[in-house]
Amino acid sequence: MTGAGYLAVDSGGSGLRVVVGAPGRGPLARASSDVPVRTGERGLEPGHVMEQVVPMARALCAEAGLERLEVAAIGAAGMASLGDALRAELPDRLARDLGVRRAALAADAVTAYVGALGSRPGAVIAAGTGLIAIGTDLARWRRADGWGHLLGDCGGGAWIGRAGLEAALRAHDGRDGGSARLLAETEEMFGPVTGLPGQVYPRADRAAVLASFAPRVGACAAEGDPVAAG
Repeated sequence: MTGAGYLAVDSGGSGLRVVVGAPGRGPLARASSDVPVRTGERGLEPGHVMEQVVPMARALCAEAGLERLEVAAIGAAGMASLGDALRAELPDRLARDLGVRRAALAADAVTAYVGALGSRPGAVIAAGTGLIAIGTDLARWRRADGWGHLLGDCGGGAWIGRAGLEAALRAHDGRDGGSARLLAETEEMFGPVTGLPGQVYPRADRAAVLASFAPRVGACAAEGDPVAAG
């Protein structure tokens, strides 16, 4: 075993990624989960974060030969508007369960910005399951969108997937704006469209389910389907 290391976590709409590393050596081991962090009455649930991160972090430390973790940096989608419980509880829980002495918590857009540009002025677009644009002149921060899959994230994976599924349902109903090609893709992926609401609405990971259809929308667009291209 070789001393202390750091923990880095990226939590997004389709799951989370975990890395451990050591100063001067960089990332040493990584893992991922396709289970997004649950959102409850208090926002993002700290218990669900720890339920996923702790076993992965311990296994990665063993793989990397690290004795302990001293620092943790967590970037989470929704931190700005849904992160009160995370800010209140995660530092203590990281200390208790993993021995972390210092913890930095930020929105995933901020960690994306720092990863791309460091401490320079500029702007980034963080596009995945959701979508947000963020920029700073190092005196003020400005953001656009990042309001989640029900209220915004226009152009993100969930938004594209939902638009494709809507076009499929329009074709099924015989309404304008439908796409027979997207209807066929929907039924190939999810089965009969009459059962689609039951596969989407009860899910806690609805954004990830919607985003899972986005690659098919892209493929249909590339093959010339005008609705998918639109």
